[in-house]
Amino acid sequence: MASSGKKSESAKGLIQVYTGDGKGKTTAALGLALRASGQKRKVIIIQFVKGDPTCGEHLLAAKYHPFEIVQFNTGDSFVQTLSFAEKTLIEGNYDVVILDEIFIAVSKGLITASQVIDLMSKKPEKVELILTGRGAPQPIIRQADLVTEMVAIKHPFTRGITARKGIEY
Repeated sequence: MASSGKKSESAKGLIQVYTGDGKGKTTAALGLALRASGQKRKVIIIQFVKGDPTCGEHLLAAKYHPFEIVQFNTGDSFVQTLSFAEKTLIEGNYDVVILDEIFIAVSKGLITASQVIDLMSKKPEKVELILTGRGAPQPIIRQADLVTEMVAIKHPFTRGITARKGIEY
């Protein structure tokens, strides 16, 4: 295949958004984390809401170390988490940075969509940035390279089936 003279797009990190009311946003990000780790890419998952260290992904990471998971569970954790995410992203020490449930912080008014867009604009070219959570704001969607909306069509929660160990957590 002849080269067009353009820089290879495969070396460029993109911005991906997984949003919507359906199940699977974090699961999709975790799948990408496993795939990237398998290809020897350095991955960090920064969780804005999750707080249970007995979730499957935490247990896997603690036992096998395929990627790093960070979460702050202190008083002003959303601002602290955003600050840590920005520092981590700018340093460029990770190939993949996942900001899990960042849109919950935006929807609660604890951080702003403008702060997230500012963070996105600081992404080093080689870093893949993944943002998850319900209700991604339109300005963030416009800025992203890939947006997937998970749509809830049917869910067992509506029948009273609660979260199951190893499936939802």
